[in-house]
Amino acid sequence: MSQTHHATDETLMRYAAGTLAAAPAIVVKAHLASCPACRARVATYEALGGALLEDIEPTPLSATALNDVLALLDDEDDAAVAVPPPLAPVEIEGIRLPEALRGCDIGRWRWIGPGMKMSRVGVPQDPDANLILLKVGPGRALPDHGHVGTEFTYIVSGSFTDRFGTFRPGDLAEMDDDVEHQPVVDTDGECICLAAMEGRMRFKSVIGRMLQPIFGI
Repeated sequence: MSQTHHATDETLMRYAAGTLAAAPAIVVKAHLASCPACRARVATYEALGGALLEDIEPTPLSATALNDVLALLDDEDDAAVAVPPPLAPVEIEGIRLPEALRGCDIGRWRWIGPGMKMSRVGVPQDPDANLILLKVGPGRALPDHGHVGTEFTYIVSGSFTDRFGTFRPGDLAEMDDDVEHQPVVDTDGECICLAAMEGRMRFKSVIGRMLQPIFGI
């Protein structure tokens, strides 16, 4: 799988620093699993962060710090004896999903428009996170829209095209509030995407605005 569309440097720096919100971080993590180029960039930013930490004045350890660490290592040795069973794949109705969604609460598909279904994804560490799975039929167009904040979209399967090009499995579409676009699913099959919004979608058409309460985004 070769990716054409990637996360921005700013997003990868926020991810490496742990300051990216939970829902966008899950979408970026899904992309990183299939993109060696972005994984290398994250490793660089993590190394830079480590170098900066070396210049910070060290904090004195507690008197029991060494014993606490040794106790943790003993616990890990005990746990290593038992081999856990293999994890079941992350799926929705038999459709394989990114490992980044493991531990999330994946809702059932809900109809939101002709040829379109949505599954809301609950993020345990952030109940207010705005994370969805979107399934759109071949040749279908999403309503023309912009964004309040940044939208992060990972393509799980299928493909769509907008004015920025064609997005295929493994690609990451990152659209800020300066962007307005209308993704159209390619005709060779349905497209499933994982999307996170830092804000809300801004629909241009009357139909889009009517659908907004159904999207909930």
